[in-house]
Amino acid sequence: MGDTMDRIVMHIDVNNAFLSWTAVYLLNHGAKYDIRNSYAVIGGDESSRRGIVLAKSMPAKKLGVVTGETLYSARKKCPALKTYPMHYDFYQEMSSKLFNLIKKYTPDIEIASIDECYLEYTNIKNLYGDELEFAKKLQREIYDTLGFTVNIGIANNKLTAKMASDFTKPNKIHTLYDNEVETKMWPLPINDLFGIGKKTTEKLLKLNINTIGDLANASVDKLKPYFKNMTLNMINSAKGINDDLVISEEVICKGISNEITLKKDAITKQDLYPHLLYLSEVVGVRIRKQDRYAYTVVVILKDKYFKRKSHQKKLLNPINSSEEIFEIAKQVLNEMEFEAIRLVGIRLDNLVTNYSYQPSLFEKEKQRKNNNSLDKTVDALKEKYGYGIIDKAKLKENKNEYRNHKRN
Repeated sequence: MGDTMDRIVMHIDVNNAFLSWTAVYLLNHGAKYDIRNSYAVIGGDESSRRGIVLAKSMPAKKLGVVTGETLYSARKKCPALKTYPMHYDFYQEMSSKLFNLIKKYTPDIEIASIDECYLEYTNIKNLYGDELEFAKKLQREIYDTLGFTVNIGIANNKLTAKMASDFTKPNKIHTLYDNEVETKMWPLPINDLFGIGKKTTEKLLKLNINTIGDLANASVDKLKPYFKNMTLNMINSAKGINDDLVISEEVICKGISNEITLKKDAITKQDLYPHLLYLSEVVGVRIRKQDRYAYTVVVILKDKYFKRKSHQKKLLNPINSSEEIFEIAKQVLNEMEFEAIRLVGIRLDNLVTNYSYQPSLFEKEKQRKNNNSLDKTVDALKEKYGYGIIDKAKLKENKNEYRNHKRN
């Protein structure tokens, strides 16, 4: 059991959300049986070639039906299969009801996607007591009130809470405290590690890193040539080390953020650089207008499956220059793994108005002040004549790249 001084984070994940919520919808509308117990899938339009399995029931899964395959191929495995359409408005309604129920206990929840969230339990443990007992109570209340089951992972940080909620399903509560990482997480195959995608898995397997434990015990020097900036982050993840905060709506309101939805999915980090540059300028203008500085830069990504992920960097000295925000955002992005991104955002957190600057050996405070006053002059001109009017020479090249990117 976690020590009372430890941070406690929960990850709450709806079991088979789209199928469960469709079952609840049908039962609410007079259905005679629960499709969770029948051969059922939620599928795309069958008349078009895009008819694929988006979610499947346990009986269908037992016959080998998998998410992402065509309905045609699923029917071959399971001739009695019934297909049900998406009820997206109802899913949104169920999602809101779930998060509102959890928010009764604490505002410290971060919505990660339509069917999952993180809960910072640390601050309310003295109010509600043992985290395992609280999780059982919450799980029962969700089922009794809303009619569907959830998995709950309990751990000392967000990464391990997410890993714990995935252990075995459905309707389970699992712990993965720091002192359990070695026994519960290290034996798992490497592709089970949250944040490790297909391409990285393939590279790791070629290097004979087959389990999470293999990665946790690998040397940074051995992996650095293959994974560059991501190396340390990956090894720390395998060790269960993660200091990402639970970013609630309340925290978002305190920070300065901006997000853009992309016209087409971005596949590479280079695809995202022009968007990061644009966002750095937007949040930079806003923070300078408030005469504030940020100690933390957060990059937010949402993929084509509506899953949000964020990663952050904490700084020794706070910043408010667009150029520095852009440079830090690129560093943060380079430590993230993704496949196809449809939304990107930047958030500035831990904002301050006054601070004592700690110059590095390579930096002159006078130069920094000059840059800051130049930034403000540029902001004033932009406000008067629009964003295209003037740019510092260093950003010109990137800006042109961004414009070309937008035209394509």
